[in-house]
Amino acid sequence: MVNSLLKCFRHHACVGSLFVGLISFAQETDVSPPPLNDPISAGIEKGNIIVEVEKLFQFPKLSDTGNAGATTNAHARIQYLNSVGDGSGRLAVNDLRGPLYMTDENGESPKLYLDHREYPLSFDASSMPNETGFLGFAFHPEFGEKGKPGFGKLYTAISAVSGSGEADYLADDAASHESVLIEWTADNPGSAPFKGTYRELFRIGQFAPNHSIGTVSFNPSARPGTNDYGKLYFCLGDGGAGFDPKDYGQSLASPHGAILRIDPLDRAGGKAYGVPQDNPFVSTQGAAPEIWVYGLRHPQHFSWDSNGRLFICDIGQRMVEEVNIGVKGGNYGWRLREGTFSSGASVEGLKVGPVYELPLQKDDDFIDPVAQYDHDEGKAIGSGFVYEGKALEKLIGKFVFADIVRGRIFYIDTDNLQAGKLAEIQELRLVVDGKEQDLIDVVGYPNTYAPGNRADLRFGIDEDKELYLLTKGDGWVRKLVPGDK
Repeated sequence: MVNSLLKCFRHHACVGSLFVGLISFAQETDVSPPPLNDPISAGIEKGNIIVEVEKLFQFPKLSDTGNAGATTNAHARIQYLNSVGDGSGRLAVNDLRGPLYMTDENGESPKLYLDHREYPLSFDASSMPNETGFLGFAFHPEFGEKGKPGFGKLYTAISAVSGSGEADYLADDAASHESVLIEWTADNPGSAPFKGTYRELFRIGQFAPNHSIGTVSFNPSARPGTNDYGKLYFCLGDGGAGFDPKDYGQSLASPHGAILRIDPLDRAGGKAYGVPQDNPFVSTQGAAPEIWVYGLRHPQHFSWDSNGRLFICDIGQRMVEEVNIGVKGGNYGWRLREGTFSSGASVEGLKVGPVYELPLQKDDDFIDPVAQYDHDEGKAIGSGFVYEGKALEKLIGKFVFADIVRGRIFYIDTDNLQAGKLAEIQELRLVVDGKEQDLIDVVGYPNTYAPGNRADLRFGIDEDKELYLLTKGDGWVRKLVPGDK
């Protein structure tokens, strides 16, 4: 067992220290730890905060292409709702099937702004329509500022046919598709539909159809003149399949299983983008210099609060869902850890699937979550934001996040959050269609991944930091408003 474990030391020094603890544990006890069938026994209770869900508008119904067996019958695969950020009040919403729509905070009917299917991008949403396609977008903070370098710049994250472009990473490991980052430059940022030019920034091979690129974002707390202003962050899952079979999560050589940070406007030397020199692994031999944090499984969504704290929602395998705080250069432990537990990949001979208690004398540098829940409570963590709006007074300062499948909305206090000191999670109470009820009972539709229904819930946020709900089954956007309205 020891020899097998030592092979894994190549990834990073902190990984080795965890193995030392596990080896010591095995030697002292000579007994493998038992699997935990219910790792978090305490349930999540509904709190005393109640809000109303206000129905706003519905998106057009579109059809999937490709592998119908790996998808669901969604009306509209709406994934994110974000403010354009130019003071216009406009909101943008993407559909995984290709379109980007524009609407506004008054609920104006969505209008098509841009459709990836209309451009020669080799756009591909066929391998797994629920996890490939048009997966994220961000407007440059100078999008509406004429004369600034970021004027008219929009960034989108898509899936493309393998080999349809020159990959920056893993061109030889792209059996499914490639994840691609595109920069668009609008001639007139205030007009719609889009008219302008585009170019490819980044491309990476994906050996499986899931765990692709996801959130694309600029740090909204960064101000002009600071190191983080205009730096583009985007996430990549661990490459797909299950249990990270290529061990990309712990490899600094591959940017999979990480959040990356680039300078999209730095084209020195004819390159498509620049790598900020304050990135943590710029000087690490053999490391992908774009990596900001790593050791993540599927960090499909991340966001910042006004203080610049990075909140990462990392989707678990079979047992634990995580909320993490981003720390520059941090390693969050996947595939050796799932939440605050050891995975079956940590010690030779353990079954992969369940999780296990960590050794009492563990000694590692992995960063633990600030909150977690197991699959008794939900199935996959989705979007999350620190609520900093004005309408929902009792939610101010709380991190509000959702379970994609069950449609439950949770919150934690954000004062004094520390890795490993797990915050208490409470569930938000919802008034939907005039009565208090669970969201899945209103929006649920057949789940082809498992028995029962799924909510397919994502969050959005507007320029005033108010929260919106996006549900794929019915294609509706709803807004959280005071419960006594």
